[in-house]
Amino acid sequence: MRIIGRSARGGSEDDDVPDDPRDERSHGVLLPRTSVGPLVQVMRRIALATAVMVAAVIIVYLDREGYKDNVGGGPVGFLDSLYYVTVSLSTTGYGDIVPVSDKARLLTTFFITPLRVLFLIILVGTTLEVLTERTRDQWRLAHWRNTLRDHTVIVGFGTKGRSAAETLMSAGLTQDRIVVVDPNPAVVELAGADGYAGVVGDATRSSVLMRARADRAKSVVISTQRDDTAVLVALTVRQLSKSVRIVVSVREQENVPLLRQSGADSVITSSSAAGRLLGLSMISPSSGAVMEDLIQHSKGLSLRERPVTKAEAGRTPRECDDLVVTVIRGHQLLPFDDPEVGRLQLTDRLVVIHRVSDEERAAMERAVSERRERGPGSWRIPRR
Repeated sequence: MRIIGRSARGGSEDDDVPDDPRDERSHGVLLPRTSVGPLVQVMRRIALATAVMVAAVIIVYLDREGYKDNVGGGPVGFLDSLYYVTVSLSTTGYGDIVPVSDKARLLTTFFITPLRVLFLIILVGTTLEVLTERTRDQWRLAHWRNTLRDHTVIVGFGTKGRSAAETLMSAGLTQDRIVVVDPNPAVVELAGADGYAGVVGDATRSSVLMRARADRAKSVVISTQRDDTAVLVALTVRQLSKSVRIVVSVREQENVPLLRQSGADSVITSSSAAGRLLGLSMISPSSGAVMEDLIQHSKGLSLRERPVTKAEAGRTPRECDDLVVTVIRGHQLLPFDDPEVGRLQLTDRLVVIHRVSDEERAAMERAVSERRERGPGSWRIPRR
């Protein structure tokens, strides 16, 4: 038995970028976040600074009788209040306009001084924002790692990985329950732009899979470029967790037994499956169209696995509203016409062909759209 492939990297089938372990980008975690353009950030700071100045001017002007103009000698007006606030907030303080009454000095102490500090914070906001963002990143990463469990890890986010993620989302899995692992930082950044959390690194290393918390995952989808990589990843995942469900995509049929020995629960041969679909479409174009419709979860006819309802218990598979294909009883897969099936039991599960209604399809599309409304952009949390 041979394994097809030359490289043992946990990347996608579209990945041709080498994974350098010395590169800091290969050991990071990316969590999705909405990015804000620099112009928007500058405008926000200008607006905050202006709001602080306006508040200070109003405070000073309302108590203008408590201030004295040492130069002009006249009453303090609006322009004098604006001038005083400007030199005060900028910590220039020429001393030509000063508070003389107790009330004015109290206002300066408890209102103007905090506003001055706030104004300075806005001025040096770039540095503080970097420090705050790093603190927030560290807290968010720690919280993410501590709470992440029963999720799905997708190793390799190429065409197959993206399609698997979209199918999972159409089946109701939320986007925050999917973690992408890929050695190519650009691929993980694109996944972050779509709203997925991502880990940059080689999935054949247990340390990389631990960052994705594969040890606490519910399932792992392996869609790497090469079959030898898939074997190594499957072995590593099974070493981390004995209960996680592993689904693997391979190119060559002869490598399927090796993947099963490596701990994979399901192995999909991509080249053979595509070839069979091509052959079926040549023999019967209508049958090929039906099969293609079945594997698209949120359109037309859809294959689903669901439990037996109380109303269906005690009936035969033919008496169910949905078209039953297979009955899952224990660890056995029984065809719907198998004599062993008999009457359905509440502990059974059914694989049925279900027609997706317009309302269901619209709800799925709306849910996917809402998950992606956060827009492009991601931020990186490097490894310590």
